[in-house]
Amino acid sequence: MTSKVPFWLRWLVPVVLVITWLGIAGIGGPTFGRISEVSSNDQASFLPASAEATAAAEWQAKFRDSEEIPGVVIIENDSAFTPAQLGEAAKLKADIEALKLGSAVVGPIPSEDGKAVQFIVPIASSDELREKVKELRDVVQPGAPDGMQAFVTGPAGLTADLVNAFGGIDGILLLVALGAVFIILLLVYRSVVLPIAVLLTSVFALSAAILLVFGMAKAGWIQLNGQSQGILSILVIGAATDYALLYVARFREALTHTTNRTQAVLTAWKASFEPILASGATVIIALLCLLFSDLNSNKGLGPVAAAGIVCALLAALTLLPAFMALLGRAAFWPFRPKLLPDDEREPELVTGLEGQKGLWRRVGSLVSKRPRIVWVASVLLLAVASIGITQLKANGVPQTDVILAKSDAVDGQAALARHFDAGSGSPAVVVVSEGSARQVLDKVKATNGVSDAYLLAEGNIPVTGAPGAPADPAVRDGRVLINATLSSAADSLEAEETVRELRTSLKEVDSEALVGGITATALDTNTTAQRDLVVIIPIVLVVILFILMLLLRSVVAPVLLVLSVVLSYGAAMGVSAWVFNGIFGFLGADATVPLFGFVFLVALGVDYNIFLMSRVREESLKHGTRPGILRGLGVTGGVITSAGVVLAATFAALGVIPIMFLVQLAFIVAFGVLLDTVLVRSLLVPALAYDIGDKVWWPSKLSRGSSRSRVQASEQDKAPVSG
Repeated sequence: MTSKVPFWLRWLVPVVLVITWLGIAGIGGPTFGRISEVSSNDQASFLPASAEATAAAEWQAKFRDSEEIPGVVIIENDSAFTPAQLGEAAKLKADIEALKLGSAVVGPIPSEDGKAVQFIVPIASSDELREKVKELRDVVQPGAPDGMQAFVTGPAGLTADLVNAFGGIDGILLLVALGAVFIILLLVYRSVVLPIAVLLTSVFALSAAILLVFGMAKAGWIQLNGQSQGILSILVIGAATDYALLYVARFREALTHTTNRTQAVLTAWKASFEPILASGATVIIALLCLLFSDLNSNKGLGPVAAAGIVCALLAALTLLPAFMALLGRAAFWPFRPKLLPDDEREPELVTGLEGQKGLWRRVGSLVSKRPRIVWVASVLLLAVASIGITQLKANGVPQTDVILAKSDAVDGQAALARHFDAGSGSPAVVVVSEGSARQVLDKVKATNGVSDAYLLAEGNIPVTGAPGAPADPAVRDGRVLINATLSSAADSLEAEETVRELRTSLKEVDSEALVGGITATALDTNTTAQRDLVVIIPIVLVVILFILMLLLRSVVAPVLLVLSVVLSYGAAMGVSAWVFNGIFGFLGADATVPLFGFVFLVALGVDYNIFLMSRVREESLKHGTRPGILRGLGVTGGVITSAGVVLAATFAALGVIPIMFLVQLAFIVAFGVLLDTVLVRSLLVPALAYDIGDKVWWPSKLSRGSSRSRVQASEQDKAPVSG
């Protein structure tokens, strides 16, 4: 018999919740189009205040009147320019200046081989940089002399192309992710209504997250960029869908025990609340550990992604139950769950396999018959895969390799390197004391990798000693600036090595000398990212271990779970390194990839172990540890595998954005989640726990064996032995 449920609980509360979320989505949805207002992809803004490049940039700002970004226009010919062709190319200067993009245009500057000319075009740093670069390209490319190629590159061109590459974040990425999730849900549920309800839950959660993140960024509390924006969308959709799958599984199970849909909603909510909350809290706290990072970009991602998980949690625990309360069994149409007979609702367990069939019965049988062989083989397989991590070259990549799509700026950098000093237009900036300026300048010029260097006078004019050139450098608070043109491209590893050498050698002349610029910014970003990896990983592991101990009331089980996901992370990174080097042909990886991969894989990998082990503990309290493990594995197998496939598919969608960092993160997390779902959670963890037995719950009372398991053991001892 089912108790009478009051009207307000059956209809009023669900309707109010749905209307409330509709209102949130109505406000948050349109905010998608405004997120670029509070987003920045300027690498310099990612650096910590303590970085040398940051300090150099602050001094550099005192020497200029505007925040301009240099663009480089290069016109390339197959043979040396004739005087007539050179004159024709020079006419472009007037057309460029007519655009009024910034201060005076420098050029044309011919190359030594006579096959190219370049213009330095300062572009006012503003939100319209992409549009201004497009205007410049629309002028110079059609205006290039016949038979010649024109490119717009340099920091302005590369930044504009990077922004263009992120252009699919709001549209394409979201459509691909939602489409993939919808198809998977259709296959899992064989229903149309339920996938729509789950998808709406995810979309409403994302709308709330965008609204929350937009507000925090607008208030200046966080720093938002294209990377964190893309990760936010994927993370919210994946997490909300995972939590929804867990709730729906408990709701479906509850419907086999009662005809009252509201009672089933409440039963499912009580059963799934703790694991969903523990899972969400694990991910949230792990993400907030990024606040310990020295990189502002990492610090920004932490609260951005954590805010997304909070919204996913709230939607899964309020909106989805409201949908189920209104729909009831109709949500599963046409395969509605049927009420089971009383004797089938709580099967009497001896082995734990009773009532199971199909794949998960076979998996459970394998785990119970050969637990040690299963977990040892799993560990060895993961350990072998982890060897590849030594091949991961995560020390940063040139900016020209970051953009995987066709890029005019990347092609322009290659043309620039063919005919000029590759660092033209992106000089290293040296800040020194006025008294040591000439001595430092000589030291800079003598440094390997520096092709030219000069002091700057007022108006950013070189002090060259030539007739008519300024005689004295500009001075600000006793400091002067030196621009050093590097022989290598500013975003290359060779240029970074030159900056390292400058920083070491110049300190011998002026202990307060600072070396900044684009190359120094990239170098400091990579160095800081590697430092963050060493600091943040232990913090995340300790936090996750503490949460698992609270949830499972145990020490042994949480330690084993954390070790399993760390091993899974190592295997995922090892395989990824082989794939990146051997299949994709990437020159390396962004320095932040290992850290982001760790945070997402470990936090999300623990999610599935939380879903599994919380149910195992629930069943162990009723039936004993070993039967409880097999029962928990059987009843959660389908839903956790579905959740893993959904999350892998959503992260894989990041691969549609042609940015190396996102493509690499997409593969690492997608592959790692599938590895964790199929091998770690299905075989390694159950087999290891089964082999250990009751002691897996130490030091809780459950580690001493449940009353049911002791009675069963006693009865087996008394039973006559056949044969």
